[in-house]
Amino acid sequence: MKLYYKPGACSLAPHIALRMAGLDFTLEKVDTQKKITESGADYLAVTPKGYVPALEIAGGEVLTEAPAVLQFIGDQKPESGLAPRPGTLERLRVQEHLNYVASELHKAYGPFFAAAPISDEVKPAALANIEKKLNYFETVLSDGRAYLTGGTFTVADSYFFVVTNWSNFIGLDLGKWPHIAGYMSRVSALPAVQDALKAEGLLAA
Repeated sequence: MKLYYKPGACSLAPHIALRMAGLDFTLEKVDTQKKITESGADYLAVTPKGYVPALEIAGGEVLTEAPAVLQFIGDQKPESGLAPRPGTLERLRVQEHLNYVASELHKAYGPFFAAAPISDEVKPAALANIEKKLNYFETVLSDGRAYLTGGTFTVADSYFFVVTNWSNFIGLDLGKWPHIAGYMSRVSALPAVQDALKAEGLLAA
């Protein structure tokens, strides 16, 4: 498998999942503005969507969209617990979190990473929108669970961790959400997460 990624972007979520699953894969960095890969290939030929993640799998097929890519990875190693068995309530809970991160939390950070810098007029409302989504996850974690669905790290955690970590780049202090802050510390210390961050140049090797 080959993962096309941009350092620190949402493609970091499947990168972490691949390492958590212990699967064999290669990485290819993408310049998402120029649509060129690190090897000089036309990224639009890989996926006409032009953004990451994209995962090239057997037969040359390419998967896109973080929730789909993450579940595919988890299903390759069922014993890892990354993706519970399809059709179970546990799997639906993982999908529930994946979809909420994708459609609400991820989107809420969007204005801070748009081509044009966010204006002072828009910034307060954009921050309030993020805070509203984080309030929900603070409630989820408030019962003391280690991860979003309980005691096992799943692909939903991989995605939530990566998106919430963007708070560091927009000056949003997670100390307001103590359960999330503790969660972020736990997840960031996992060996697979450390290795992924180092591989993407986000953490000193």
